[in-house]
This record gives sequence, structure tokens and C-alpha cells, in this order.
Amino acid sequence: MSLSKKMLRDIKINKTQFISIFLMAFLGIFAFCGVCGEYYGLEQTSSDFYSETNLADGWIYNTTITDDALDKINNFTTDSEKQLVVQSVGNFSNDPDITLHFVEDNEISKFHVSEGEDFNLSDDSGVWLDKRFADAQNLSIGDNISFTFNGITIEKEIKGIGYSPEYVYEASPTSIIPDFKDMGFAYLSYEAFPSDIQYNVLLVKFNQSPDDFKKSLDDSVDYLSFTKQSDHVSVAQFNEEMAQHKMIGNVFPIVFILVTFLTLLTTMTRIIAHQRTQIGVLKAVGYKNRTIVFHYMSYGFWLVLAGAILGLILGPMIIPNLFYPTMTARYSLPEWNPGFDISFVVVAGLMVVSSLAVSYFAARNISKENPANTMRPKAPNISSSGTLEKSGLWDKLSFNIRWNYRDAKRNKFRALMAIVGVMGCVALLISAFGMNDSMENLKTWEYDDISHFESKLIIESGASQSDIDSVTDEVNGSQIMEQAIEIKAQGNEKTAMLLVLNDTDLISHTDKNGKAINLSNADISLSQKMAESLDVGVGDTIKWHIVGSDDWVECKITNIHGEPLSQGIILSAEKLEDLDLNFTPTSIITSQSVDDDYDSIKSISSIDDMVNAWDKMTSSVMMMVSILIFFAVLLAIVVLYNLGILSFTEIEREIATLKVLGFKTGDLRKLLLTQNLVFTAIGFILGIPLGFYLMTLMMDAAGESLYYIPSLTLENIALSAVITFAVSIAVNLMFSGKIKNLNMVEALKDVE
Repeated sequence: MSLSKKMLRDIKINKTQFISIFLMAFLGIFAFCGVCGEYYGLEQTSSDFYSETNLADGWIYNTTITDDALDKINNFTTDSEKQLVVQSVGNFSNDPDITLHFVEDNEISKFHVSEGEDFNLSDDSGVWLDKRFADAQNLSIGDNISFTFNGITIEKEIKGIGYSPEYVYEASPTSIIPDFKDMGFAYLSYEAFPSDIQYNVLLVKFNQSPDDFKKSLDDSVDYLSFTKQSDHVSVAQFNEEMAQHKMIGNVFPIVFILVTFLTLLTTMTRIIAHQRTQIGVLKAVGYKNRTIVFHYMSYGFWLVLAGAILGLILGPMIIPNLFYPTMTARYSLPEWNPGFDISFVVVAGLMVVSSLAVSYFAARNISKENPANTMRPKAPNISSSGTLEKSGLWDKLSFNIRWNYRDAKRNKFRALMAIVGVMGCVALLISAFGMNDSMENLKTWEYDDISHFESKLIIESGASQSDIDSVTDEVNGSQIMEQAIEIKAQGNEKTAMLLVLNDTDLISHTDKNGKAINLSNADISLSQKMAESLDVGVGDTIKWHIVGSDDWVECKITNIHGEPLSQGIILSAEKLEDLDLNFTPTSIITSQSVDDDYDSIKSISSIDDMVNAWDKMTSSVMMMVSILIFFAVLLAIVVLYNLGILSFTEIEREIATLKVLGFKTGDLRKLLLTQNLVFTAIGFILGIPLGFYLMTLMMDAAGESLYYIPSLTLENIALSAVITFAVSIAVNLMFSGKIKNLNMVEALKDVE
């Protein structure tokens, strides 16, 4: 009989274990290539899009970009382009905000046309519109659209629809999830501007570091603000999303790959132990040790190779498409394609090569024995009496405990594999449930502990103060001011949010642990996450200014607060006035549910709308949580089943001996169950901190805009325990038939 036929027969006989090896190899590569394929798809697609559209390296903002300033800046740039960027209101029933870009050249951060004509600088009658906004408003090529800004109304024909690299992510003023019906952007030729144009934004390309460029800029001209590419709202938000996905893709597939090797090692060890006599016969009839070792190495090789190849193919095809629907709700790209990286092949290749090493480790010892010894059953492992066995406590322990203790001492490696396997399962469960708990706690923290209003009314740009006061009185509300700001401290510069409050109990303040604190009217409080990013604390001095204003403010931090979603500064309207800045309300918050329309109010969001937007934003994370839980349970079943079979195989002779001595099947099942539960308990306890650490790694990749407190409820720890121990007990029950049908003659056959 050829060895290849023997291998196929052995695989058929032990199909359950070999299927599990195939599945674990497949799932490990499937998960790694799938999640990383989604990340690399995002990275490659966005990188190609940014390259194709020549995304700016930086943006310089000023009231007017003068020719003199442009000449000075061009001394240390490779290219530059002026734009006039203005906020307009579209002529629709919901008065959407549309950001207009009047373009001088369209060579930097170029508009990407997906429908209609290419962008035409000589066309003064056309407009090129945001694809997402056009779809939301049911607009198409050839339709006319009107924009109102600075008291001017212009009407243009839609000549093209597409995307901009500056708007992969669009921040909504009313929701964390952009509503493309209420917001959009448009690109027009500078010739479409109805009067003499004065540019207020300069897009620049440069071949030095952003910090060096900014230093040159500071030494050359006066300007309002500079934003480097990595700090641009769209780029930064999308990069944070990709970083979190990359971390998830790098972390949890490792568990599957490691457990694959454990599964392979336990299975091959069991098969080789069962086939000692066959191996002895093969040696006796002339097969060399090297040939026999290669034969057993091929078992895992072909199965792991098949699983790795299948995972390599299906992972990038399936998993990215699970996440892209939730991603497209927040981000705008011309196309969404899974990516591929050579690391996928490298990891799959390493797994296959490692499987050979694992199989060799299982087969190498028996290859050293001579044919006569190989034909004999393996001598049982022997362990000497330790301190516990010699103590008085030993005699007081039950037979069950003493037998399992000695069995574990004799088979330390098997015990270690059982514990490590359970640790991997528990770590995945704990990290999945921990991510779920942390995200739920963030939602509760933001929308229950901090926000106590029922409705938030966004004030129309240009609304008079008297109209704002009238609406405020009618809804019994409180006016707040929210503005984007730039903060400088300790050589660091960050974009943040300014929240200015009147005396109101509709917004509470908390510390970094979520506990309530009081801020006085004299306080200037910085969020914990921003304080960490800037490396500052209470008593330190910071400089900041409202984006669009050149009035920089220098002040000391008097408090640090915890804020999960919006990082920046909180102060009172009174303190803002003390800093010589005007309180300009942007929203009205109220405890009432407001449905009425007001001329001075642009839009109204309820707290329920905000919670729903949060759920949509975190849907991709929740999808990952579901995948982790599914794989963790599957992993637990495979690991515990294989370790159960290995355990039964190694103690088959002892079990048969105990049956002869009168032990009933139920007693023997209890022995194995006790061992399973002890190993599971140890693995579970050790898996909790490991899972919490994995969860923290994945949550830390959420970026600088999100501040969270790593958390895990006792209920979910208990649920993880129930899942783990239920699988352990269920696997143990599967061996009842094996104990009952044990071949006593074969098991007790003496050494010949």
C-alpha cells in the first residue's frame, strides 16, 4: 500500500479532526486577509483617489490671498492654487448648506467627475455638484440649481456630478452621521463668480515636512490658519477609521493562527500515538525514518495549504463587503474595492511552513525508535510524587481530584495546550463583549449623563439676535455656541471644538471617569483626550483661535473634563466675553420636543435622532463584535473537541483499567469532565485580562476624536463564562459513547 493511500485512509478515519485543522487554517487566513483586505482596500482606493485628484498637502486660509503673499509663499512650494470658498444655501425646501468652491486652475484637489462633462474653467454657466447631495435631492445632469450667499443669488446648470478628495468625510453640523440631503459641496469656475473675485484659500503642494513648511509660512506672511493634510477633517477622520480596522485585522486573526497550530499538533500527536504499530511495520519493511516523517508531515501540509489558499481567495471577497455598506453611510469615494497586499501571501505561506514544523515536532521522536520498540505501545508518562502527594492533605482529597492532578502532571504539554486554547477563545469573547460594553457606555455617557435636552435647534446663518431670542423664549431653551478652533500648546497644534454655554442644566459636565463635576463661569476646561494629545494639564497655558478668525487667545486651563465625542474647550459665555470674544449662538437646546418651523432655525434634531446616528456610526464596530463572538464560539468548539479527543487517547489504557476495576461509565465521564472544567476555568481566568488588553488595543485605534473608558460588565463576563463552560461540558458529553464502546482488549493489550 502506498503511503499516499494510507494518508487518505487516515484522514477519512479521523475526518472530524482533520476538518477542524482545515477549518482553523481557513478561518485564520480568511479573517486576516478579509479584515486587512478591507483596510488595504480603503487605503489603496483612497490613496489612488488622492493621487489622481492631486490632493493638497496643505490649506492656507486668509481673508484675502494677495498676489504679494502668493509670491512669497511660492518661494517654498512646488505648486499652489487659489480658491474662493464660501458657504451658500441651496434653493430647496430644507435650505441645505452647500459649500461653493470657485476654482482658479483645478489642478490641486481636483474635482473628480463621475457623470457629465469634465470640469471646464471657461464655463461660467455650469456647476459641478457633489454626487451624494445630487442623489439625495434627485438632481441630474442638465438640472438648474440656485445658490444664495452674502446676499447674492446665482443660478447654474449642473454640468457634472462627482466627488472631491476634500470631502471623503463631510462633518455635519447637526449629526455625527452626515445627512447628504442637508449638506453638500459644488465646484465652479472662477469666471462663474458674479463680481470681482477675492480668493480666501490657498491650496499648496510642497516637498518638505508640514512643520518646516509652516515655519517658513510663519516667517513669510500673515494668515488666519494653516491646515496640513493629515489634520484636514476629511483626511484625519478617514485615516482614523482605517487605523482602527487595521488594528482589528492585525490582532484577532493571530489567535486563530496560533490555535490552528495547537489543533494540528494535538491531532498529529494523537494519530502517531495510535499508529505506533503501523509505523513499526513500515520501518520493518524498509521505509526510512525520513520517509515516515515526511509522510506524517504531509498530513497537515495539504490541509493547511488548502485552507490557507481558500482563505486567501474568499477572505478579501467576502469580509470587506460586509463592512462597506456601513462605511458608505459616512464616507464618499468613487468606488469601494477590496485591497490586496503581499503580506497576505507571506502570512499564508508562513502558516503552511509552520504546519510542517508542527507536524515534524509531533513525528520526530518516534522516528528515532527502532522498529521493535515502535511496534510496542507507548509507555505511560511517569511523574514522581511531589510536595502535595506527600502532605497530609493528599489523603483527604477525592479520587477524582487526585487522579486528575497526577494525569495533568504526567501530561503537562497537553494541559498547557488546553489552557492556551481556552485562553484564545475567552480573549476573543471578552474583547468582543468589551468593545460592545465600551461603545454602549459611550452612548450612555454622551446622551444620558451629559446631554439632558430633548431637541437641538440649529440656528440659521445670518439670523438676527432678536429672532434667536424669540425662539429661545418660545421653546424655553438655552443658547449655546459651538465652533471649530485651533489650539497650540507645547509645540503641538490640534483642531478641536469650542463649546460656550449660558447657565443651563441641559448639559452636564463630567470628569475623565464619567463622574459629575461642576464648572464655574470663570473656568476654562479642556477635554481629557485633547489634554493628552497636547501634553498639558491644569495650570498650563494654551493658545487658541476660532477657525476663520485671526484673534488668538492665550489662557490657562483651570479644569479637565471628560467628553466622549467632542474634544476641545468648554467655557461660559461670560468667560468668552472676558476674553474679548463675542458670544455668537449657533444652537438652541431645550427639554421640549420641538416640531415647529422657524425662519431663524435651519434644522432641528431630537436626542433620539442623535442616538440613531450614533448607532449608525458604530454599526461597523458592532458588525466586528458579532464576527468576533461567532468565531470565538466556533474556536472554542474546535479546540475543546480536539483536546478532548487527545486527552481520551492518552488515557485510554487508564480508562479501560478503571472499567475493569468496577468504575461505571458515569464515574469515568465525571473524571474527564472534572479535568475539562479545571483546564477551562484556568484558561478562562487567564483569558479575561488578555481579552481586555486586546479590546484596549482595538479601541485605542479609534483616533483622537473619541475618548472612551475601557469597560466590561460583570454580565458579559458571566455570559462569556456560560458560553465557554457550556461548550466544554457539551464536548465532554460527546465522549460518553467512546467510553461506553471502548475496546477493552485493544486498550489493555500488554506490551509484547
